[in-house]
Amino acid sequence: MESLQGHLLISAPQLHDPNFRRTVVLITHHDEEGAMGLVLSRPSEVRVADALAELGDLPGVGEFVYVGGPVQPEAVVVLVEHEDEPDSSIIGRIAFMEAGTELDELEVSRARVFAGYSGWGPDQLEGELDEHSWIIVPAEPDDVFAPDPDELWRTVLHRKGGKFSLIATMPFDPRLN
Repeated sequence: MESLQGHLLISAPQLHDPNFRRTVVLITHHDEEGAMGLVLSRPSEVRVADALAELGDLPGVGEFVYVGGPVQPEAVVVLVEHEDEPDSSIIGRIAFMEAGTELDELEVSRARVFAGYSGWGPDQLEGELDEHSWIIVPAEPDDVFAPDPDELWRTVLHRKGGKFSLIATMPFDPRLN
């Protein structure tokens, strides 16, 4: 099994699970024991400064907490872009902010705060891939900090090209077409 860490899962049109419909998920860990990822395209209505005031001063943190997935929605996960590529890199200079990090000593250029995460048990993600529930695309660091998360699904499908550019034009509910 080849690890999908650092790749994006783009939900296929036939994936109707409300937790993942029209989402883009960054795979942050993937091995034989399962996978973990963060939904990059679901900002919540909760402001970072209101929910976690101490994180509100992180560079480029953005205004809202993102919904990282349905697993442990009370858990806080922070992705940061370091000045140099860390050993713990997920993709490029992007890594998890480690628990207990002194914020005033953190040298990062951007950050994004998530509540919860997405998780798959052993072989679960592979089963969903066999069902064609997900489209795999290599991630780019800017995907993590997309300025318009509502358009990220379309943007990444266009980037993949071919028939996926056509899929990107589909309305949210094709019955209304």
